Amino acid sequence: MAFELYYWPGLQGRGEFVRLALEEAGADYVDVARRHDGMVAMNRLLEGDGANRPPYAPPFLKDDDVLVGQTAAILLYLGRKLDLAPRDEQGQLWTHQIQLTIADLVAEAHDCHHPIASSLYYEDQKTEAKRRSADFRDSRIPKYLAWFETVLARNPHGTEHLVGDAITYADLSLFQAVDGLNYAFPIAMARLLSEAPAVAALHTRVARRPRIAAYLPSKRRQPYNEQGIFRHYPELDA
Repeated sequence: MAFELYYWPGLQGRGEFVRLALEEAGADYVDVARRHDGMVAMNRLLEGDGANRPPYAPPFLKDDDVLVGQTAAILLYLGRKLDLAPRDEQGQLWTHQIQLTIADLVAEAHDCHHPIASSLYYEDQKTEAKRRSADFRDSRIPKYLAWFETVLARNPHGTEHLVGDAITYADLSLFQAVDGLNYAFPIAMARLLSEAPAVAALHTRVARRPRIAAYLPSKRRQPYNEQGIFRHYPELDA
């Protein structure tokens, strides 16, 4: 049976981290909410649909009788099934830890344009967004990139991957985080990536992987827009 991925239609969002893993593995999957009546099916599961363990919010993944939510937890599950994580427990936990750090970065990127409340429009919090974005660009992105550079440098198998000597979902997720930041803060990222060459090289390598290279220009890859996590507002970049 195909994996069923549930995420808001029209957005890359947090669902994109899961899509990249499925695409890299060549897995058979359905992006349910993009189909006719897909939102009905997604809302039914969000409302419980009799499940004892209903997901809190998209993304979530259904694999036969397994239902798992939260991006990092989904990737922990898929990493084992799709050979996108080490086989040993220590390696799996390290990959998961990196993914959770990426999740922190993504949350901070989102809060640049919604620093007060997600329920408010960006236009209602532009002053606060400019202050938040300045700190994110000047302090937080460099700190994250420096850590990823350290992880790559200290991988005993070489600097091509974050973990081990083969592609993992952590590599794919770091690609997506960097790609999203390039869209949101092109001026800042051009400067910051020049100081993080190993991260920049990983982003390029992932984009050139055959299945990812085929996916990126396809209709399955939804474009960035100003409704998602990564948004480009010129006034927030510098």
